[in-house]
Amino acid sequence: MDTEHLHLLQVIRGFNRFYTNILGLVDLHLLGTDFSLSEARVLFEIGNHKNCTAKELTEKLKMDGGYLSRILKGFERKGFIYRSQSEADGRKYFLSLTREGREALAKLDSLSNRQINKMIGDLPPFKQQIIAKCMTTIEKYLSGESGSTITIRQELRPGDAGTLIHLHGSLYARECGYNYVFEAYVCNTFFEFLKNYDPGKDRIWFAEDGGQMIGAVAIVGHGEEIAQLRWFLIHPDYRGCGIGRRLLREALQFCKNQKYQKVFLETTDDQKTAIQMYRNAGFKKVEEKEDCSWGLRHMEQTYELYL
Repeated sequence: MDTEHLHLLQVIRGFNRFYTNILGLVDLHLLGTDFSLSEARVLFEIGNHKNCTAKELTEKLKMDGGYLSRILKGFERKGFIYRSQSEADGRKYFLSLTREGREALAKLDSLSNRQINKMIGDLPPFKQQIIAKCMTTIEKYLSGESGSTITIRQELRPGDAGTLIHLHGSLYARECGYNYVFEAYVCNTFFEFLKNYDPGKDRIWFAEDGGQMIGAVAIVGHGEEIAQLRWFLIHPDYRGCGIGRRLLREALQFCKNQKYQKVFLETTDDQKTAIQMYRNAGFKKVEEKEDCSWGLRHMEQTYELYL
């Protein structure tokens, strides 16, 4: 196990210890009540899911069947739950909360809300939002749902250009060695684009994962017959998932719908993956020249596609 990975494991374990401590999860009882954490979870699931069964609880909570059975029997003795036989399957029994069970759950919810509010109540709203977003990200990735929230939008919103400029500056510096002059170049191209933006001939697509920008591509019209493909970028964490091909298809389809006759793009020879996608889509290289504008020597290339 390498040092970097070991450090990652230690960071996650450290956070787990910190969070379980501030939530009081190492205590025998939760939030000063008579409920253990497991009992509170079982009560929550029964109260928030109609026609809940013991088998479903075992699977969802990954709980030992015997332990769950003891919890349910304890709830029945206290009058928190009752069982009702399924009309469709006499072998199945649904679990529901009694009035006393709903009152107990409401008390737990109130105590939990107060606990969380005490934790974050003194923080500025923007920090509260950051915490919530980070927790959503953790849940999404660890539950295996990381690809389910990827969306493509065309609406141009305030702040989009700044985010995309930042992605270009940081990613191209890290992957290609480009300096701040490249970021200045991207800033200038966006200035011209936004100043003259016309939805009738221009279009930009943003790929997002849970609201976070992970890629983009744009079409900029030059007259009635020629369009330029610009700012094609995919965050490295999302490459190889088909997002780039999807964005490129959207862009070229827009060009066809707008009756453009030719699409051109400018890139550099180090963008090998993107260049391969361009070639697969039918683009042909028509020009190449050496340039040293961005802190290192590279070859600028121009590609064209006739529609």
